[in-house]
Amino acid sequence: MSDSNSDDPITIMLVEDNPGDVRLTQEAFKTTNSDIEFLVVTNGSQAEESIRDCEDDESPDRPDMILLDLNLPGVDGFTILETLNESLEHPPPPVIVLSSSKTEADVTRCYELDANAYITKPDSPDEFDAIAQAVEDFWIDSAVRPPAPS
Repeated sequence: MSDSNSDDPITIMLVEDNPGDVRLTQEAFKTTNSDIEFLVVTNGSQAEESIRDCEDDESPDRPDMILLDLNLPGVDGFTILETLNESLEHPPPPVIVLSSSKTEADVTRCYELDANAYITKPDSPDEFDAIAQAVEDFWIDSAVRPPAPS
């Protein structure tokens, strides 16, 4: 991301309860040129807690980006989007919804809740690689973010 030191790894909070999708996502990002560290959160309650912890300026776990599944045990992805809007005093990191849902209502609601992008989960590892490359090309290499609060 253009606002961070190029020597620092990019921290992605991956909010995903399916271990297979966690593995596929992590493997896909290994095919990119970026140094990525994942903060894996496996349920909505954990994600909300991590997001609230990000308000602490000293938090070492402040993500540069969030990859968010919608269908999570307990607290769902929509609620996490609401939490991001309500809990943070500064702009949240880019939130990319990565969901198996293709319903128009889910897509629309995510954008209404200020998701930055909505991507339908692919069916093959090669497609995961293509998504990781697209995320790197746009969100990591090209997009300019406001500076983190100081």
